This record gives sequence, structure tokens and C-alpha cells, in this order.
Amino acid sequence: MAHWDTSRYLTLFVGEATEHLDALGKDLVRLEQQGPTVALVDSLFRHAHSVKGMAGSMGYEGTATLAHRLEDLLDAVRLSPGHLDKEHTDLMLQAVDALAAQVKAAADGAPLPDAHPLALALAQATAKLSASRPPTPIPGPAPQPAPSAPLPPTPPAVDLSLPPRFAVTLRVSPASNQPGVRGFLATKRLGTLGNVFNLTPPLEDIKGGRIPQGLITLELETDESEETVKKTVAAVADVELEQLRAVVPQAAPPEPKPEHEGPRVVGQEPARTVRVRTELLDEFLDAAGELLLATARVREVGRQLPDPLRPPLDEAVDRLHGLVRALHDKVMQARMTPIAVITDRLPRAARDIARRRGRDVEVTVTGGDIELDRALVDELNDAVLHLLRNAIDHGVEPPEERRMRGKPARGVVRVEVRRLRDRVLLEISDDGRGLDTERLRALAVERGLLTPEQARGLTEREALMLCTLPGLSTASTVTDISGRGVGMDAVRRVVEGVGGTLEIESTRGRGATFRLSLPLTVAMVNLLLVGVGDDVYGLPITKVSGVVDTPRDRLASSQNVPVLHFGQAVVPVHDLSAVLEVPRAAGVEPHASPLVVVEADDGPVALGVDRLVGQEEVVLKGLGRPLDLVPGLAGVTILGNGRPVFILDVARLELPVVRA
Repeated sequence: MAHWDTSRYLTLFVGEATEHLDALGKDLVRLEQQGPTVALVDSLFRHAHSVKGMAGSMGYEGTATLAHRLEDLLDAVRLSPGHLDKEHTDLMLQAVDALAAQVKAAADGAPLPDAHPLALALAQATAKLSASRPPTPIPGPAPQPAPSAPLPPTPPAVDLSLPPRFAVTLRVSPASNQPGVRGFLATKRLGTLGNVFNLTPPLEDIKGGRIPQGLITLELETDESEETVKKTVAAVADVELEQLRAVVPQAAPPEPKPEHEGPRVVGQEPARTVRVRTELLDEFLDAAGELLLATARVREVGRQLPDPLRPPLDEAVDRLHGLVRALHDKVMQARMTPIAVITDRLPRAARDIARRRGRDVEVTVTGGDIELDRALVDELNDAVLHLLRNAIDHGVEPPEERRMRGKPARGVVRVEVRRLRDRVLLEISDDGRGLDTERLRALAVERGLLTPEQARGLTEREALMLCTLPGLSTASTVTDISGRGVGMDAVRRVVEGVGGTLEIESTRGRGATFRLSLPLTVAMVNLLLVGVGDDVYGLPITKVSGVVDTPRDRLASSQNVPVLHFGQAVVPVHDLSAVLEVPRAAGVEPHASPLVVVEADDGPVALGVDRLVGQEEVVLKGLGRPLDLVPGLAGVTILGNGRPVFILDVARLELPVVRA
């Protein structure tokens, strides 16, 4: 049997198999909560069958066998839905996890973990469920009568001195993301059974996705049986065997293309998609950002030209800037990812956490189709999962306690995502105990984070934010899920690190809401440019509350620290030159320099700067080693005049105590 290389399809296999396994986990949680339905079980079958087919095509027989055993158990569930219990769901979810581990190992080039004991457990569960009672299939719609087919003509005599030959017609699903790859895989798999003749369309067209009406016709000369041919095609996802019949080997006329209802209408074809490596998108975005910076540099140079030359150059630069900005926006659109990448995994995670902690929890998700920059989605995944864990472990009470409080035994955790102008709001709320602000105040005082006077002076909102301080947890016991006082501070750092904000609302006995306000992208950022000494720094506009021009000798003092009355708050004042250890610019009077009020971890602070330079939208670039280790630096950009500017991370600035 011929051998063919499948390594070139590894990335496609890993990506699509992961999507199918994520959907399997999500559907299994729905199966447990809602009970089996025809549509739900069919969906589970499709995902399991796709994984089995792809694994078989790639030669991962152990993975294909495990997926096949999962299919068998799903078939038993279909016939005996009344006997489905949590143990069966646990076993199927374990199979999904094992399949995911095997796919990851394949992606890493590592040996696939042995899942034979799990496959055996699935087979035993299938046998037990099948023997539990006579089959009672899930009721579904009445089957439609099959259309009558004309009797096939009597085939001519076949020359038995040659191997049998079959006329094969394959159909690639129009919903397939990669029709060319699917068709090529099916054709190559058939080629391992024997010799392929009269392939239409040609192999190069198939690989390029040029498959009219999704149909592939060929003749296969093989000693294998019809059943083997059918199984070989069935092992390839998104490909169906439309026709298989024996033909005369020596005088086989070309197979006519099957006729289908209606002409092919190009405008009604589904949108074609292609998978692109995220690293390539990042490189595109960097290149587009460099073009924007280069365009700004050309504009700056043009301003130095004499008047007769400047207008035509300005017009050309404006045109170039518009084109480059459009290119940058298109690349950004390609990077946008539905936040469902995160939220679709939450019901499965909630189910596992609730089982371990003895909770009964329902998770509802809305707004999963809203899109964010992929870089943001990657950063937020662990933070959102931690908020979900806290909601179940700390927030939602055990069923008995909820009944005593007059609540339904089943708790509810709501995940809601909505778009608000140029921001995305992600809220995670529960109907559990809520946060105890008095306990938070007491713990902050006990651990020396606040004085008793400071704790009493906190507003309710400020008291709730105490739970984001490192090491502060109100959990009475430490579990393997939460309660060690770590996590919420990391959540806040992640959210603020991508330019977002975290807000908490809570009512004792009625639940809590964690609200994340997020930018759509982290590639472009609005900056307030400030001068300190001979340098220029950028402060994200989202962190700036205001600018005050007040002489320093008019500032009040609290504990030998200058303070500014800003709105209803009393804000400590720090000189940015002292924070950054940068000498002041010559001729700058420190007592008359402007103050910029920004939001820091411990509340608003006022930063004294030498001068205000302006406001500008820039392309944010990350820092490499060792600059990424410097506290207070979030990134770097380059202005149109070619000047590099560091962007300050206000939350990480090491603010010294400035004494009056």
C-alpha cells in the first residue's frame, strides 16, 4: 500500500480538531442539563465523527479508535436516553479531554498519550447502557420516503484478468472551510487502495479548491471491497460518497457529471475562508504600523520644504496616509476574534468546578459573537476563568444553604458581553453571597495594608476593590480552586495591562458583579504626551482624569506629602522627574509646572510634569529584553519626527513619597 506524507496537514488537523472538541464539550454540558434531543445528539455525532475521520486520515489510529468508542456510547444514549446519568457524561467528557490531550501531543510532535483504558471504559459503558433495557430511541421527525431510483443497467462482462474498477463520485460539503484540502485528502486516501484514473477535476485544481459544485469523479482500480472503499471515504471529514459502482476496466466511458437542481449562482455561494497563522497577522500588523510611522516621518520632512513644493507633497502624503490607514484597519479586522473563544468554554469549566465543590450552577452566556483583538482575547482567557471560579467557589452557596435563605437550589452565573461605542463591556455576575466589605476592611487593617482611619474612610466601591490587593482573600478555607489570596490582583493587572478597567458591584446576600471595560484593540492607543527634562513620555488617555495648573505653594499637605483637592478626592502629588530619575529641563520652574491626574493602583495620583506636548494616536509596540523588566514602562512608539517615546504604565510606576 502506498505511503503519503500527512505532516503538511498537521496545522489544519490540530485547528479543526480543537474546534470540534470544544464544541463536543459544550454540547455534552447541554446534554446533561437539558437531556438528550435529536438535534443535540446529532450535533455530538457530527463532531465526534469529524474528529474520528480527521484522525484516521492523519494516521492517528489511537485517536480515531477513542473517537469511535465515543460515537458508540452516543449511539447507546440515542437508543436509551432515559438511562443517561452524570457518570456517563463524566466519562464522555473524560474522553473529550483525552482526545484534546492527544491532539496537543500531535501538535507538539510528542508521543500520543495512551487512552486504551478509557476506550475500554467507554466500550463497557456502551454495553451496559445498551443492555439496560429495550431500546427506546429519541423521538424525532418522521422519515421522508426515499425517492424511487431507476434500476441500474445490466453491466457488461468484466475482464477478470484485471483488478476490479469502480466509478466513484465524491461530494465535498459546501460548508467546509477547506474544500481543496478535503478533496485532496479523500483522493489521496483512495489512492492508497489502488490506482486512480480519469480524475475530474485535475489534482492541481482540487488542491487549489477549484471543485465545480463540490463534485469529484474518478475511477479506482483496486482489489479492495466496496465496503473498504466506503470506509476510506467516510474517514475524511466533510466528504461524502455520492456514487460507487463497478465499471468495465478496459472500456469504461467517462462518468457524466450528475445533474443538480438549478444553475450554479456565484453570488449565492458561501463566503470562502482560509486559516492564517496568527504570527503572520502580527507581522502584517507590524508592517502596517511601520508604514504609518514612515508616512508621518515623510510629512514631517515635507514641512521643511519651501512653499512651492509643499502643497503637492502634502496632497500625496495625505493620499498615502489614507491608503496605509485603510490597510492597517483591514489587518486589524483580520485579527478580530469573537469573544466566544473564551465564553464557549465557561459552561464546561463551571460544570467541573460545581461538581467538585458540591454546587448546582447554571451558566448563561450572551454576546459571545462580539469581536475583540486576538491579542486581547489571549490575555483575558485566564482572567475570565478565574472570575468564574470565584463566582462558583466563593459566591454561589451550596444548595442546602440557598434553600435556607429562600433561594432556588440552583445558582445562576451570568456572563454578558456587549459593545459600547469603542469599548466592550464583559460582566460576570452571580446570585450568591456577595462580598463582605466590612470583612475586607478588617483584613486590610489586620495585614497592615491600611490604617483603621483609612479603612473607615473608604467608600463602598473602594472597599470592594480591596479584594484585588495581593494576598487579601475572605475565603475561610483554602481549596484547590481558590482562597489563597492570589488571582484577583492578577486579574486586575491583566485588565489594566490591556488598557481596560475593572469595577465591582455587590450586595450582601444577593450576589456580585465584576465588570470589565475593554478596548477593542491594543495596537493603537491615544496618548497625552508630556515633557520631563529633555525627554517626552506618553500617558494613555484612558488613565488620565484631568490636568491642573496649580502653583505648588498653594497645595495642602497630609503627613508631609503634598496633596491636591481634585473633585471630591484628595490626591497625593508626585514629581514625575523624581519618579523616573530624570533631571528637570533647564528653565523650568518646578513650583509652576502642570499636574496630570492619573489613575493608579491605589487610587488617583497627580504627576508633576515639566510641560504638556500634546495628544496623539500612535501605534503601540512591545518592549524587548531588558526594557520589559523596567517597572512603569508599557511600550514604545515613534513620533512622526522620528523621536522614540516610552509609554508609561501608571499602575506599575514606583511612586516615592514626595515630602514637602
